[in-house]
Amino acid sequence: MKFQLDEPQGGNSISRHDAQGVWVNGRPHTASVLVPWSGEVIAWPPSRFEELQPAHFEAIKALNPELVVFGSGAKLRFPGPALWRGLVEARIGFEVMDLAAACRTYNVLASEGRNVLAALLIEG
Repeated sequence: MKFQLDEPQGGNSISRHDAQGVWVNGRPHTASVLVPWSGEVIAWPPSRFEELQPAHFEAIKALNPELVVFGSGAKLRFPGPALWRGLVEARIGFEVMDLAAACRTYNVLASEGRNVLAALLIEG
C-alpha cells in the first residue's frame, strides 16, 4: 500500500481554530479574515456579529468566489438577508455555520479545488 500526502490543490488550508483565532497554512490570525481557496488571506473589518454591514459582503463579492462559507463565531447566528443580498444576486452560494463547522467545510471544498472563500468572524 502506498501512502501519499493529500494537500489542498488551492494552497490554503485551515489547520487549527479556537476562541482566539484560526491558523491558515500554519500562520495564526486573531481577527476576522477572508480565506480564499488560493492566494493571500485578507483581513476582514468586522470584529463583532452586530457590526456586520452590507459593505463587508460586497468586499467578498468583489473576490468572485463560487461559494462563501460564513463562520459566524463560536455559535451559529444568521446574518439578515439584506446583508448578503448582493452575493445572491451575483449567483454566489452562501452558507452559514459556526466557526468550527465553517473551517471543516472550507477545507473539504478547498481540497476539491473549488473556488470557495471562508469569511470567518473572529470576535475578540
